[in-house]
Amino acid sequence: MQYRRLGRSGLRVSTLSLGSWVTYHNQVDTGAAAEMMAAAFDAGVNFFDNAEVYASGRSEEIMGQALKQLAWPRLNYLVSTKFFWGLDRTGDAVNRKDTLNRKYLMQAIDGSLKRFGLEHIDLIYCHRSDPHTPVEETVRAMSDIITQGKALYWGTSEWSAADIRAAWEIAERHHLHKPVMEQPQYHLFHRKRVEQEYARLYDECGLGLTTWSPLASGLLTGKYRTGLPEGSRGALENMAFLRDGLVDPAKNAAVAQLEPIAAELGGTLAQLAIAWVAKNPRVSTVITGASKLSQLQSNLGALDLLDKLTPEVMARIDKATAALAG
Repeated sequence: MQYRRLGRSGLRVSTLSLGSWVTYHNQVDTGAAAEMMAAAFDAGVNFFDNAEVYASGRSEEIMGQALKQLAWPRLNYLVSTKFFWGLDRTGDAVNRKDTLNRKYLMQAIDGSLKRFGLEHIDLIYCHRSDPHTPVEETVRAMSDIITQGKALYWGTSEWSAADIRAAWEIAERHHLHKPVMEQPQYHLFHRKRVEQEYARLYDECGLGLTTWSPLASGLLTGKYRTGLPEGSRGALENMAFLRDGLVDPAKNAAVAQLEPIAAELGGTLAQLAIAWVAKNPRVSTVITGASKLSQLQSNLGALDLLDKLTPEVMARIDKATAALAG
């Protein structure tokens, strides 16, 4: 495993990490989670990503139970979670959903700590930006969570560059804990935010990236070229919003052009796509997902392709996909 610093911080994260979105509770129980986390850990993975909203809190519970079973030294692994949508999506709990106000954040961290069964969470994120809460209120709340020792680093997920800079400047001005990282979607068909919008933030603010969806929710594995396979992410009812993108004819045709490139390098389509994301030096870690052990083990093989992604190979990959990238 390779390790990279999380932006300008001193924290080192594994180049590949393991996330729980979609899989935990929906496809993976505690036993399977523990098995895959153990395999990832044995391969050098030290970062495990989660969010309060994943499976309405059950994902955090499953990961927490798996961590208890595994009993690793706390210094040896990193856990993250994200706040915004809350758990209560019904009734009149207006301060418990779609917000980043102080009341919600200070209670959300306690809920996540309880579900994980941990004394602190390593990385916490504002899962989306909140146009209805002053950025200063959010920054102060996140900074206070760190000051209280309930989390160690904070950052954002899918925020605009302007909002990230505003938060960073408020923290700088008031001597608060600054946002260290951003968690954006980044893959061959979704590039502009990472490569263009955030460009100035890497050097000016020391922004690190913990990117998600390197396989475009499975599109870049090639398995959606003939429809929706039974049991796949796209076939899940709660993932129906992904289906049009997964069966997009133009993108699937581009994926077919990548297959011989992957084969020449001795890898799979998925490994090629993951390695392409990791090739970007601005990426601190690539969050991968898996619903079974064999999938995880295959994804970890992406590291073997990194050194094979020469400028010539990267140009071939761009020729097949860049015109369709957003």
